[in-house]
Amino acid sequence: MRRVSTDRGKTAEVIMDPCPALPTPAGGLPVATVVLKPKRARPFFGRHPWVLDSAIERVDGDPAAGDVVDLATHEGRFVGRGLFNPHSRLRVRLYAFDAAVPLDDGLWRARLEAALALRHRLGLDAPDGAARLVNSEGDDLSGLVVDRYGEWLCVQVTALAMAARLESLCDILASLVPARGILLRGAERGLAGLEGLHLPDRVVRGQAPEGPVFVREGGLRYGIDLTEGQKTGFYLDQRDNRTAAARHAGGRRVLDMFCYSGGFGLTAAAAGAQSVLAVDSSSRATALAAANAELNGLSTVTVETADAFEHLATLAGSGARYGMVILDPPKFARSRATVADALRAYHRINRLAVEILDPGAMLVTCSCSGAVGREEFLTMLAGVAQQARRTIQLLEVRGAAADHPVSASCLDGEYLTCVIARIP
Repeated sequence: MRRVSTDRGKTAEVIMDPCPALPTPAGGLPVATVVLKPKRARPFFGRHPWVLDSAIERVDGDPAAGDVVDLATHEGRFVGRGLFNPHSRLRVRLYAFDAAVPLDDGLWRARLEAALALRHRLGLDAPDGAARLVNSEGDDLSGLVVDRYGEWLCVQVTALAMAARLESLCDILASLVPARGILLRGAERGLAGLEGLHLPDRVVRGQAPEGPVFVREGGLRYGIDLTEGQKTGFYLDQRDNRTAAARHAGGRRVLDMFCYSGGFGLTAAAAGAQSVLAVDSSSRATALAAANAELNGLSTVTVETADAFEHLATLAGSGARYGMVILDPPKFARSRATVADALRAYHRINRLAVEILDPGAMLVTCSCSGAVGREEFLTMLAGVAQQARRTIQLLEVRGAAADHPVSASCLDGEYLTCVIARIP
């Protein structure tokens, strides 16, 4: 175990020891066949990569966790080739739909090269920039996320079968992307348990950064905490949405709620906002946001640590008014079972936000809850308009940045909604 310095002189522990060993799969050819129930094959012929246990009739053979298996119809017709996880309801993840394609290092290398080529074409490979290099199903690499922050790579593994291949994948990454270090970040809370996956944060290759990593986005510099920050350190998916929102910020008093490290608020300030109040409940996040504001010489930004719901209610009660409110809360729903509660929470914060907006003001409101559909989120805003007795004009309904592609065969990967609206 090694201690590294982070923002404002704090320290974080980065585990240097390897994680508990998983079986290393031998080769890329199938060791068993997973047979579907009758009439359950259509989604997989449509290249959906997730095979739930409820769709499976039987397994011919005795595959271990991480083994390659073939998926077949009830009549024995080949459907696809994937990786097996006996511990998860998501029993098979499919990676190929051609029986001649092995799931070996050659395939993983080809997929990684294709993902990197897309980011190059998008112009997201500046040495001092940050981008998502691999977006799981969106890059035909289900269960693998790779983000680049300057000279460092952050890897998240959300599939047990990918964890079994972590060393090989990192070898390939290291050969394709020059990096001072490759860091493993743990999967989202709850997801690791569902996969039977328990990987501690650690340095996989090279070294951890000695403090924040500084990257540039849209003319601004940000200090990123790669060892303890949320996600892999920064909300890369909101890159284009920050720019789009800032186009409406000029001359306005802006309130940036759930500000984290200040991305939306700082971009608005740089675009000419009269003032920006950035609020987050995490003192670690607000310290980073304040440091980033200072780093960029943005004296119009004020940062406060407070609970967002309570702070919005206090502002509404005090008669405060703003020309723009930005709401980028954490995930409120982690499954369909919690969607109703999530929608109530979204309704509450948006209702409070509308109360403090001047006529002609802007509302930028986001949901990163994949379980909450875009139509449900917009319906929630219609309810806010009705209760507040104010019109909400939808100017833009946006998703994640282009380095977060979504597969048309797996729309479950579309999780982010960002609405830019005007309140007449």
